Amino acid sequence: MRFEARDLVVRYPGAQRPALDGISMTVPDGCLYAVLGPNGSGKSTLMRSLMGALEPTSGGSYIDDREVGTWDRRELARAVGAVAQSETLAFPLTVREMVGMGRYPHLGPLAGEGDADREAIATALAECDVTEFTARDVTTLSGGERQRVRIARALAQQPRALVLDEPTNSLDIRHEMAILELLRRSADAGLTVIVVTHGLDLAARFADRMLLLSQGTVAAEGTPAEVVTEQTLAGVYSWPVSVTTDPATGTPRVTPLRDGQT
Repeated sequence: MRFEARDLVVRYPGAQRPALDGISMTVPDGCLYAVLGPNGSGKSTLMRSLMGALEPTSGGSYIDDREVGTWDRRELARAVGAVAQSETLAFPLTVREMVGMGRYPHLGPLAGEGDADREAIATALAECDVTEFTARDVTTLSGGERQRVRIARALAQQPRALVLDEPTNSLDIRHEMAILELLRRSADAGLTVIVVTHGLDLAARFADRMLLLSQGTVAAEGTPAEVVTEQTLAGVYSWPVSVTTDPATGTPRVTPLRDGQT
């Protein structure tokens, strides 16, 4: 799937400046695309806009060249798996029940799960290393475990694209790397993956392209080597950094310097 923003402007009521101010970007089909930027730069607003959850002030968001607002919500739910930064459960759910919710867009009215649904759920549970928690109440899990369950739910949809806001938040090193490698494999297999993250090094390591936001505008867009530069990052984050090449991966590695150090 191909995502696009065209001169996208979003302004919240009472805000002194737009949350997004003329954003234009394109996520090619089968790309792992990372969105980065300081707190308040517009990352989550962009994700919500791309999914049609926010009405733009002007401009628009498009999926496969169709304005996102023209998509039937059930059709969109079958095509795109989304993981928001946080969510509140309205009622108790087991892990199996929560991951099973990913199959709802594929089921007819009052229809139960079929073999294909059960296989998709089992695969998603295994891919996110949460099979052992199947019978657990989701609210009894740690923050990182709950995050993996939410990603499993999105994968169980078997979508054509994934949009994830801080998907590795609260994860330990092992599960952070496992999830990023899973997303990389998914993109290599043709899935479009958009990830909001604060992890500059890991984004540079796994992403095909990156978008760096600053106060609701595009500070840089392109390959990791094009975006992750000392001058660009220092200007956006208002902090000096050193950018070197990681000898193990060949990708940019960012080291924050002491204030005033060059």
